[in-house]
Amino acid sequence: MRKIYLASDSRARRKLLDIFGLKFKVISARVREERKRGGSSYAALVKKNALLKVQSAAGRVKSGVIIAADTITVQDKKIFGKPKNLQEAQQMLKRLSQKPQWLYTGLAVMDKDKGVTRLSFEKTKVYMDKLNDKQIKNYFAVVSPLDKAGSFDIQGRGAFFIRRIEGCFYNVVGLPLRKLYRMFQEMGIKVFTFLLCAFGLASCLIITSGCSTEYNIVTGKEELFYYSTEKEVQMGKSIRQEVEKEYKPVDDPLIQKRVEDIGFKIASVCDRKDIDYHFKVLAEDEEVNAFALPGGFVYVNKALIDKVTNDDELACILGHEVGHIVARHSIKKLQGVMGYSILRVLIAAVPQTAEAGNAADIAFTEIMLGYSREDEFLADRLGARYAKLAGYNPYGMITFLEKLQEINKRKPLRPKTYFKTHPYVPDRIRVVKQELGEKIDFVDFINIEEAQQ
Repeated sequence: MRKIYLASDSRARRKLLDIFGLKFKVISARVREERKRGGSSYAALVKKNALLKVQSAAGRVKSGVIIAADTITVQDKKIFGKPKNLQEAQQMLKRLSQKPQWLYTGLAVMDKDKGVTRLSFEKTKVYMDKLNDKQIKNYFAVVSPLDKAGSFDIQGRGAFFIRRIEGCFYNVVGLPLRKLYRMFQEMGIKVFTFLLCAFGLASCLIITSGCSTEYNIVTGKEELFYYSTEKEVQMGKSIRQEVEKEYKPVDDPLIQKRVEDIGFKIASVCDRKDIDYHFKVLAEDEEVNAFALPGGFVYVNKALIDKVTNDDELACILGHEVGHIVARHSIKKLQGVMGYSILRVLIAAVPQTAEAGNAADIAFTEIMLGYSREDEFLADRLGARYAKLAGYNPYGMITFLEKLQEINKRKPLRPKTYFKTHPYVPDRIRVVKQELGEKIDFVDFINIEEAQQ
């Protein structure tokens, strides 16, 4: 196996290569990054810096493949790199949150054995929620911005104030993996064959330790799951520990009991009864939000409960989250984007370790970033269905969605807003009407929300 070197001290880049199963060694790139482009383009600037890094690292190895990258953030023709101190980081992040920004990453790959070097770049447009000084201060209290271009991390807690991106997600993290893979292909480097084989080997190992193909009653498909129900529950417990470290349960037993009573009724009629369901209210201020973790854990913010008109609407919301658990949407999403190794950490026998905490934090972020449109439509249908079976009015789903639509018209979406990453509300209302056997009119296909974007 040929040796691979990453010419970067970036923890985010190391994590990406780790998650995707690539074996490599880190070498520091001893170069001064250029931040003045002169007459050249932003793409040329980051490619030049990446080339300088790969050349610096190449002088310290005899053979192998060397990867180097350089990332900048651009807004209004101003270049932002890594901040020098917290004060600069605060000013930088506050300014970047006011308008969209472009992230450019230059890539350099050198095959020292063949004497071949390739350069490329990726760019991604990022839209953020406007942040005030208090929000930024709270963010910096748990995340160090000094090693991040633009002072934020989209793969961690920074994801909560990213409204949307246009382009490669992993470019914003710091290493555009698809572009890197393409460069390897162009250079005839077979190292990714090893990566794919490693995944194949991992899959074989999984098959002998609980992987199975199961018929999912709510999706109507045969689906492959790497983990047994028992391991899924353990994974959910690991993520739950991270959630409850950061968010406090509501100090109101009556509200907690109301949610539990409705939630248990929903769970009793759902299509998955091989797990225990847990419902908890969080005292998060202002954010209208709810989410589900693998293994039966459902969380609802008090702000959402304050918005519902009656138990029917709350039952439909809880049914939506239970629907995600029944369809195992979160476990399938994590299987697809996080890789086998990091999920194994989540089901380790020692979930209190720092490694497990980091893995749980990443997993929680991935879940909060949302599911596919198809997953959300299915959860809406299941939410209405389960509410009806539990004795509630399933039209509560429609009335709550209409309420959300009105809220969206009046003010911009807030970080972590409930259904923020879901499909447009009119589309969701149409799907629920179809589930309930309602007549669909022409107006149900007119998406005012989409036209306003």
